[in-house]
Amino acid sequence: MLTRKQHELLTFIQNRLEDSGISPSFEEMKEALDLKSKSGVHRLISALEERGFIRRLPNRARALEVLRMADGNAVKGVAPAAPAPLAANANTANANTGVPPLRAPARAPEPANDVIELPLHGRIAAGAPIEALEGTSTLPVPAALLGAGEHYALEVSGDSMVEAGILDGDYALVRRTEVARDGEIVVALIRGEEATLKTLRHEKGMVRLDPANAAYDPQYYAPHEVQIQGKLAGLLRRYH
Repeated sequence: MLTRKQHELLTFIQNRLEDSGISPSFEEMKEALDLKSKSGVHRLISALEERGFIRRLPNRARALEVLRMADGNAVKGVAPAAPAPLAANANTANANTGVPPLRAPARAPEPANDVIELPLHGRIAAGAPIEALEGTSTLPVPAALLGAGEHYALEVSGDSMVEAGILDGDYALVRRTEVARDGEIVVALIRGEEATLKTLRHEKGMVRLDPANAAYDPQYYAPHEVQIQGKLAGLLRRYH
């Protein structure tokens, strides 16, 4: 089942698509649901996307497509995520209940420059756990840079990842997760005290954190000493 806010947002998006063919902006969704920030809208959209109710069209920040409603009915004119036989069953059920199908959008959604406020948790090499810095400030980020899931931002300090194109002063956009694969750039909390941005590897029962700078050596830790707190999803750079 959807939460009340998720249901309200799904209905609001579909109604707007039916009326104008254009999905609402993050600001419009925030006001319609009486939320305090656009980051709340982003979390709701990510939850609906992960559960298969909506999808984002590629390369468009504002292009949302409703796949099905909370009652389980697929939206007419939209290819469902499930295989074709399931889609046929959904249409049959819809006909049996006598509920008219929802109209497809009148025209393709248009791109927009929606921005959300990500929590900014300080400098990644500052030596403090991420949790100790939560809520200190926010960073405006174009929604098009973020996919599904919950995200936060960190300001990069130092040159240990320069060969991966990550420079001092950049803002790392991090998808919150506790698991990652070898070769992914992660935020790792070491012994509950220091957060670092490195490439994750496993070697001979140890966790190896690789810098991307020939001047630095890999760091080795026992598995219980390392907690993954996210993986790199994007990067922002400001030019002064």
